[in-house]
Amino acid sequence: MSGIDALVERSREGVHRPGPAEAYRAAAEGALLVDIRPVGQRAREGEIPGALLIERNVLEWRLDPTGSHRIPQATGPDLAVIVVCSGGYASSLAAAALREIGLPRATDLDGGFVAWAAAGLPTRPGGQPSYDEVQLTRRDEHREGPTGH
Repeated sequence: MSGIDALVERSREGVHRPGPAEAYRAAAEGALLVDIRPVGQRAREGEIPGALLIERNVLEWRLDPTGSHRIPQATGPDLAVIVVCSGGYASSLAAAALREIGLPRATDLDGGFVAWAAAGLPTRPGGQPSYDEVQLTRRDEHREGPTGH
């Protein structure tokens, strides 16, 4: 079998994917919930309070504990990460990529944000800026001269 369905299936092999209640408890115990949905999707569906908003296109750079573009929360290979997307498919691929770069405890929310909301867990209106949008705004506010990216 080939194609995207096979790729998603392979990305989930041997990986425990917590459901909403388990992910909620894990986050309360220190696991990092990372929402990778684009801002437009989050604006339509809502967000999980306390989840770190990192859009998919920069995920590996922000969470690589050895990378020069990592976020402060990327503390090391023992970091427990639960990736969230809308339905739990793109997040499976993203979690597999995180395991490939050295985060063996990376997994994803089974059923995604839709399952979280359906379970009655806390949500808030969506559309908050992502981590990168907040950081770029802060840099622009404090910039004294031109900087290269």
